[in-house]
Amino acid sequence: MEILHGREDLDEATTDGKTFDDLGLAEWVVSTCRELGMRMPRHVHQRCILPVLEGRHVLGINETGSGKTAAFALPILHLLVEHPFGVFALVVTPTRELALQLAEQFRVLGSTVHLHITVVVGGMNMLKHAKDLIARPHLVIATLGRIHVLLHENTDISPVFSRTKFIVLDEADRILDACFQEELKFIFQCLPENQQNLFFSATTTSNLQKLQELYQDKMYVYEAYEGFKTVESLKQQVIFIPKKVKDVYLMHILSKMEDMGIRSAIVFISTCRYISTLYV
Repeated sequence: MEILHGREDLDEATTDGKTFDDLGLAEWVVSTCRELGMRMPRHVHQRCILPVLEGRHVLGINETGSGKTAAFALPILHLLVEHPFGVFALVVTPTRELALQLAEQFRVLGSTVHLHITVVVGGMNMLKHAKDLIARPHLVIATLGRIHVLLHENTDISPVFSRTKFIVLDEADRILDACFQEELKFIFQCLPENQQNLFFSATTTSNLQKLQELYQDKMYVYEAYEGFKTVESLKQQVIFIPKKVKDVYLMHILSKMEDMGIRSAIVFISTCRYISTLYV
């Protein structure tokens, strides 16, 4: 098993002097990257794209915001154009928000090849999901629980994945948690035995270490670091606020965004009900 530790202090986007042309990608993929302003591949792209194209199982561990999505999306799209029949790849995520985000990123990166993508997540009509899957889209992006239910309860769904070439576990550290192992095992049983498995995560966990031991020399492993890390440009603060005034303080901070030169913000909240109270 080849394990690369990429702990460089240089600018990740320019180290090694490689371009997307050097990674074995089709010209249309390179052109798309150029049009999107992706001039130079980051380390996770440099290390992981070629092994994916070579047909190897890959585990990529790099910080949030490092470009991991493109590290598996670009080679999948490159190969998809050569075999555009049936469900080419199944991407499994732990949350519906991430599934929707990944679908949008695939659409942008594959905008020139008319991708057919189906997103399968909780909170949406399961009959429509089944109908969309039976239509055999190019890519299926799903939360673990919803795709498991569909495969388990509808015998017409499993054959949809008979020609699937890739399964991707994004945020693999969360998906490989012990409480999801039975669902994940069932999903793998519904896929071809020779599909290529890609695992990407921002953290190294004991389950990912066991995964490396299981695959041994059949897996290419890229670890940018050990443990947990966030991008250096991210400023993190924890503020303890009495519960009764927490919402007021949040609104106060958001109202000061323009003064601080901040154009936009994402607020993560635990429940849909809480979102509705803030929105009102």
